[in-house]
Amino acid sequence: MLFKFLRLLKILRVAIKYGLDEIAISGLDVPRTAKLIDTIIFWRDISAPRGQRMRMALEELGPIFVKFGQVLSTRRDLLPPDMAEELAHLQDRVPPFDTDLAIAQIVRSLGAHPDQLFASFERTPVASASIAQVHFAVLKDGKEVAVKVLRPGMKKLIDEDVALMHLAAAWVERIWSEARRLKPREVVGEFDKYLHDELDLMREAANASQLRRNFADSDLLMVPEMHWDYCSSSVIVMERMHGIPVSRLDRLREAGVDLKKLSTDGVQIFFIQMFRDGFFHADMHPGNILVSVAPETFGRYIALDFGIVGTLNDFDKDYLSQNFLAFFRRDYKRVAEAHIECGWAPKETRVDELEAAVRACCEPIFDRPLKDISFGQILLRLFQTSRRFNVEVQPQLVLLQKTLLNIEGLGRQLDPDLDLWKTAKPYLEKWMASQIGVQGMVDRLKAEAPRFAHILPQLPRLVHQALTVAGEPRGADTELLRALIAEQQHTNRLLSFAIYFIGAFGVGVVAFQLALRWNGAH
Repeated sequence: MLFKFLRLLKILRVAIKYGLDEIAISGLDVPRTAKLIDTIIFWRDISAPRGQRMRMALEELGPIFVKFGQVLSTRRDLLPPDMAEELAHLQDRVPPFDTDLAIAQIVRSLGAHPDQLFASFERTPVASASIAQVHFAVLKDGKEVAVKVLRPGMKKLIDEDVALMHLAAAWVERIWSEARRLKPREVVGEFDKYLHDELDLMREAANASQLRRNFADSDLLMVPEMHWDYCSSSVIVMERMHGIPVSRLDRLREAGVDLKKLSTDGVQIFFIQMFRDGFFHADMHPGNILVSVAPETFGRYIALDFGIVGTLNDFDKDYLSQNFLAFFRRDYKRVAEAHIECGWAPKETRVDELEAAVRACCEPIFDRPLKDISFGQILLRLFQTSRRFNVEVQPQLVLLQKTLLNIEGLGRQLDPDLDLWKTAKPYLEKWMASQIGVQGMVDRLKAEAPRFAHILPQLPRLVHQALTVAGEPRGADTELLRALIAEQQHTNRLLSFAIYFIGAFGVGVVAFQLALRWNGAH
């Protein structure tokens, strides 16, 4: 309890030092006299820009607040553009912890000293962040590996700091009229979940394994292999990857890497993860990306650090694909209709008004190179539009927005003339065709076949039971009967269609074979 009280006092002291209270009341109807009294009582120099002051305050409060600032920088609906841009510069760089502590963590987690587990172990860490640090090592079979060790005492610190963030979010909802739509408590809740997910390194190892499996047959992206015999919730050991950091353009050029191809490959990787897999690396900033220059894998991306991943369900993918294609085709009416249909905009919203607002936001970006487009500004204008129409911001898409901004930054580095829209459009159209075309229908029938096989034998019995209920069915019984009949009719239609389709296909194959034999005979 004393520690929490002292931590709260430190947060208040830092907030006063950098004038965060002045930033908070600047958007509220507070009398000038109150502001003057506040400045007199808590004298400090607040001449620096507000975004810079907020960034410096979060850096002083420590790595957990730095991470939260990074998340906030992607929420252009919560912050003015100047503050969001400044928070985007936050770097998750902290001094490494003592190597003896790392060794003790390895002993506790894996049951043996690094000298017993590895042929060699480098005591000096090669990377250090708020959650963990990395040491290079060599297994006894000669394989080079990277050993990631969780920073001691992180769970307690995270729990205490995030609890304070939850309290602050509740205060924000009380004093800010737009807070209910922007869901600050849900934003903090999502951040809480991501942080605790990062604390379990086995989860990160599983994320890496999934991503590696998704791109097993790809020549675009490489993911390190996990050595499961050396993995635990506090220590993971993975294949050591060799490559050039994607931010070192000079070295990439010297190695002969095609930067334009690299930029388009990055866009393709993003959309493959989003639409094909519904599972994406959500922390793809340049510090987590290498480029291979080995002859057999030359020019491929190498992904690192899998603590944060995002997932999309079928509804999200369908909604996003329709909106992306509608944007690409400049069908702003369809964008407006999609927002209303999925319930993100109120049902009483006029489609033509929302259509006009979206057009005003997006029309200027087309047919321009990436170097002339700021997705941050586009997101800001879209969020301003959302406020006007009471469109609710969806917390589950925050990571996707963050990843898109990372892709923008990467694209600017590699090829400032890259047109993200033209690069992505053919892939999206191909993906949509696979979903709504004949092949997509056949694939869905195959996927649903086990469920139909389970339901069909039960339907006659369930319908019979419903029909033999004494008396006239009322209320819930009527609804149950209607639901059962509707389900049976729906299933019968699907089965009939499938039988007709398979029968027609079979007849076509037989006719084709007979025609070939007839031609061969003559």
